[in-house]
Amino acid sequence: MSAGGAFGGNRGSRPVPPEKGVFPLDHLHECDPEKKDYLSCLKSSGHKSEKCRPLSKKYLECRMAKNLMAKQDMGELGFGRQTEMEASGEKNNGRTDT
Repeated sequence: MSAGGAFGGNRGSRPVPPEKGVFPLDHLHECDPEKKDYLSCLKSSGHKSEKCRPLSKKYLECRMAKNLMAKQDMGELGFGRQTEMEASGEKNNGRTDT
């Protein structure tokens, strides 16, 4: 007889925390509104993610606030000041107003 659990798992072994880049699923649906807004934006924009960057940022911020992923600076996740301005259309096309 085997000492393992169902499907060959070890009974009584302690779970190992996920590695960086792997985060728990949102079982309690705490960030569902943000996720649905982002997915809806992707669908309506023909899956052009650059148009939905603000919603993507909002979703990641929700996950961090609810401890569903490690807290990180948004700049490390690709949301630097320059890319935010370009995504929101505030880019001035290289002109300087005087």
